[in-house]
Amino acid sequence: MNAAGRPERLSGWGRYPVAECRLARAARPADAIALSAGADSLIARGCGRSYGDSSLNPDLTVATGAMDRLIAFDSDIGLLTCEAGLCLVDLIDILLPRGWLSPVTPGTRFVTVGGMIAADVHGKNHHGEGSFCDHLDWLDLALPDGRVERCSATLNADLFAATCGGMGLTGIVLRAAFRMKRVGTARMRQRTIRARNLEAAIDAFEASLEWTYSVAWVDCLSTGADLGRSLIFLGEHASPDELPADCRSEPFRRPRRKLRKVPIDAPSFALGPLSVRLFNNVYYRAHRPGDGLVDLEPYFYPLDAVGDWNRIYGRRGFVQYQCVLPMATSRPGMTRLLEAISAAGAGSFLAVLKRMGAQSFGLLSFPMPGYTLALDFPVNERNLALLERLDAIVSECGGRLYLAKDARAAAAAFQAGYPRLAEFRDVRRRWGLGKFSSLQSKRLGL
Repeated sequence: MNAAGRPERLSGWGRYPVAECRLARAARPADAIALSAGADSLIARGCGRSYGDSSLNPDLTVATGAMDRLIAFDSDIGLLTCEAGLCLVDLIDILLPRGWLSPVTPGTRFVTVGGMIAADVHGKNHHGEGSFCDHLDWLDLALPDGRVERCSATLNADLFAATCGGMGLTGIVLRAAFRMKRVGTARMRQRTIRARNLEAAIDAFEASLEWTYSVAWVDCLSTGADLGRSLIFLGEHASPDELPADCRSEPFRRPRRKLRKVPIDAPSFALGPLSVRLFNNVYYRAHRPGDGLVDLEPYFYPLDAVGDWNRIYGRRGFVQYQCVLPMATSRPGMTRLLEAISAAGAGSFLAVLKRMGAQSFGLLSFPMPGYTLALDFPVNERNLALLERLDAIVSECGGRLYLAKDARAAAAAFQAGYPRLAEFRDVRRRWGLGKFSSLQSKRLGL
């Protein structure tokens, strides 16, 4: 542990905002406990893959990635116990060859278990299997006075509910136990559906709820009758007998892929409406409808194949915008959002639509039954103004914004979507957790 820490310029994955933070690294849980007890203000940071300022604290930011031991695994029931700094990519390398996968996975493998708890991450299976913390048995939490409390649905349940989705504002997660998912191969059976517009895309989702996984890429610059044209990708874990005959003896063998990197920060003209429109046309036509087998990694983590892909958006960085709208307003609300984006000419290369299921128990957990849309925008004044207009639409539709993606929302826009915020604040007050803070928590008044 470098107890004093040293100043470093840090950002989230969006590279916006950037802040000088005193950074200390905890090599083991005892280090995190000591740092928590000795600091006046701090926040934990895992792989730094939250997009905005949720893991930035100028006074002290504690890097937990070295706390990465796998402690125990019960293969009878799939219960894994590990330190919170364990990275998902390592977990996949260790347990996928044995037939086990994380029950919920976000769009990147480069996240820690602690980060998945803090964001209560959801995946392409939320409509049927919930978010990550729905599969969490318990966690150990370092509190401000050096105590460690075990939290679960029955033990310190209020602290457990505040920690799941609480973005590190209740303490430092040290260890956790959660239930893994048994799979038969490292391949996915994928069905690709072309949807001419948003209405057809939502119809396709609703007709495919029996599929375990579903996600759509959306063309944000299409207009008129083609507004929201999409490619829907449905998925199931392939069984060994679905593999080609020459692959069945090694069902978990994965091809080696050479990591491609973005070598430079892209110039701003490369992200203009013309280039985005050209990309969208090519991408839409390149994916033919039908069924096939694909490897697990490109299905779940397509962007992980490109190292430093955040440099595509240039030196000023980008903001990812993710909202969820309830079922009753999803169709008209998503239409309004896409119309505003298209009219502004601010199309996103990476626009993702997903169907969400039941509300999680976390006090600040993001999901609700309905549809979620995630988009990337280069940082500039025009796009930041557009996002304020999108915030207004989301609020009018009874939706909410995702803390793990947020870098710029105003407090009022955020607070309108979280009816249990007062409970969260009360837990923080009763447990004396005020020293855990981030630039995001101060901006949003958490």
